[in-house]
Parts: sequence; structure tokens; C-alpha cells
Amino acid sequence: MSILHIDVYPAPVLKMKTEKILNIDDNIRQLAEDMLETMYKAPGVGLAAPQIGRSISLVVADPGEEGKTSPLILINPEIITHEGEACITEGCLSVPGYTAEVPRHQKIVVKAYTLDEKEVKLTLEDFPAIILQHELDHLQGILFIDRISRLKRSIYDRKFKKGTLNPS
Repeated sequence: MSILHIDVYPAPVLKMKTEKILNIDDNIRQLAEDMLETMYKAPGVGLAAPQIGRSISLVVADPGEEGKTSPLILINPEIITHEGEACITEGCLSVPGYTAEVPRHQKIVVKAYTLDEKEVKLTLEDFPAIILQHELDHLQGILFIDRISRLKRSIYDRKFKKGTLNPS
């Protein structure tokens, strides 16, 4: 396994829509394992392929409690239903040094494929649902800073241009 480089804003790959994965092979399986290792090392709770420079539809996440792991590896994930509203302060490994409250759905159902090519439907609520929404945004070329108010975004942009953001 390998620790991968995490691209940060304004890397162009972070603004691109991803391509669907058509063949789940050993390269994809190894990439997913490397992404998990990278996510844990960062440390983070989710990582999408664009964040490591790959414009493909692959995310890994681990919404488990501290000290317990329950990793998810999802290929070609998509939200098929959603309900409720939630708002949580989010950060991103690709936007270091900045957090903001982002409106999300409280409950989602996600359809995806596993590494063994099985289609799954996952019902997620609260924090796990928010993590997945954040990661699936990456697959559409959307960063959490694209979902904040214009005022908060202009503050972020000014700090970014001045170089006054402090990565955690």
C-alpha cells in the first residue's frame, strides 16, 4: 500500500466531473486500498479520487466511531433519494486550513458498486450521510467552498489570495 499525494485547491482536477469506472480490476482495488491508507494517514474521514489526481468515480470513507473502523469503498456512487436538512461544519483535505457550515441532507440513499462488482444501496443518516454527500460532490467537481454563501466565499478567497490560511 502507498500514501498518495492529495491535491489541494485550486488544482484543476478538483473542478472536473469524473468518469464512471467501467472495469473493476486489480488496479482499481489497489487504488482504493491506497486511498484508504492515505485518508487515515491525513487524517480524514473521506477521500474521493479527484483529490488524489484521478478523475474517476471512486470514493472511500470511514464514518466509524473513533478507534473503530467501518470503511466504505464505493464505485460509481450516486444519491438516489434524500430527505431532511442538516448543517455541520465541514473541512476538506483539499481545502486545508478552512472550515464552514454547509447545508446538506440529513438522510440519503446511495446506490454504488463494491470492489467485488456487487451493486449496493446504502441508507445513511446524519454524519455518515454528510460525509458521503461531501465526497460525492468531489465527483461532480464541487468543493464545499462552492456551497457556502457568497460572503463567506469572498472571505475565503481573500484569505487564500493573501496566503493567510493555516493548514491544520
